[in-house]
Amino acid sequence: MNGRNTMRTATLTLIAAMLAGCSFAPTYERPAAPIPGNWSAASSASAASMQSLHWKDFVIDERLRSRIETALANNRDLRQTLLNVQTARAAYRVQRADQLPGLEAQASGNRQRLPADLSGTGAARVQSNYQAGAGLMAFELDLFGRVSSLSEAALMEYLATEEAARSVQISLVAEVIQASLAQDSARQRQALALRTLQAREKELQLMSERRKTGMASRLDEQEAQGQLEQARAEVERFERELRQAGNALDWLVGDGRVQPAADLSATPLVQEIGPGLPSDLLVLRPDIRAAEYQLRARNASIGAARAAFFPRISLTGSYGSASAELGDLFAGGQRSWSFMPQLSLPIFDGGRNRANLEIAQLRKDMAVASYERSIQTAFREVSDALASVETLRREELARQRLVQTSANTLKLAELRYRAGVDSHLRYLDAQRTDYAQQMALIEVSAQRQMALATLFKALGGGWQASPGAQG
Repeated sequence: MNGRNTMRTATLTLIAAMLAGCSFAPTYERPAAPIPGNWSAASSASAASMQSLHWKDFVIDERLRSRIETALANNRDLRQTLLNVQTARAAYRVQRADQLPGLEAQASGNRQRLPADLSGTGAARVQSNYQAGAGLMAFELDLFGRVSSLSEAALMEYLATEEAARSVQISLVAEVIQASLAQDSARQRQALALRTLQAREKELQLMSERRKTGMASRLDEQEAQGQLEQARAEVERFERELRQAGNALDWLVGDGRVQPAADLSATPLVQEIGPGLPSDLLVLRPDIRAAEYQLRARNASIGAARAAFFPRISLTGSYGSASAELGDLFAGGQRSWSFMPQLSLPIFDGGRNRANLEIAQLRKDMAVASYERSIQTAFREVSDALASVETLRREELARQRLVQTSANTLKLAELRYRAGVDSHLRYLDAQRTDYAQQMALIEVSAQRQMALATLFKALGGGWQASPGAQG
């Protein structure tokens, strides 16, 4: 008696465990990050940390912040990416629904004539059959975790598309910043070229008057004319660059309005940021999080592929009323029901299940390689951006001193030329040098802030990490 009770208890325990379901998916372990523990370039001690920095805090200029918000609301590439997220979310809901039984209302009617040899009574007759009730659609008991593994994979795919959307958002923020800086840089260079053109016109006029009085040669006048035409060409070149930069910015913002070339040079557009530790990239970079979600999806797919080797049990049933007469369908005693469990066990499939398992394992290996590559790419991008920020900061300071030096040199060269100590050619060289140094300073100042935007993008800042990825 006790033996039978023990056996019954063990059997019930086994059945309960089977009904609770199990999973053949491998235990997920995050691969080690193939990157050093620290950056090779030093960062500013006062720089803001990307761990808590939102893009609105990173962007200082209010006009630029408003422009970015407009781009986030209107950019077509971002809109398409967000639609992909919604599609992935719907696909996950479809897959998740397979874990729950489905009920549907059913009603049917059938009327047919049976010939005498088939009627069972020896005479032809007409028979009717009417049914109404609720039915249980084919519901698979997830004893070996096949359905739950597929649902887990769909969830990870959906979360990966969310991270891809965040990556596009961060890229868009950086691109709008850089396009605005490019537009402002072109505006400043065009303004400098216009001022230079006006100076060259006055210089030619003065040179023509000096030639009339014999104080300048025809060569001096021709050199001044050449400088004037060079300035005109520069004005047109920067006008072209300004328009093209505006077109690029209009396309990014996407609201159908022309973005004016605002003066963004008075104050910094963005603030200094610090890189933190390389391990922070695993949390901050949405493309790394997306790669990890893809890896977890491939890991779950292995569980579904393994479960395909084991039996599948599905349940189908119905409960309602049935009658030969429509008027008696809901009368007493017309209750009907059916219950149809089905078990399928693979015996021979030509190696299909084994091949599917091999494919799932290979896809996981590919996802591991992709995840590690995304980490290495992120580390390289941050390292490059740090190098750019540091060197451009020092170059900008040197350029500022160089502009001051060239301005002083130009003043001295002009005084010496007016006094007849130096030739006009020496004075022209000083003018060209001063012009080139001012142009270089405008460019390097824009490049430094562009490098900060690149660093912001490389560090994955601007949005908080979504929960659940980094378990």
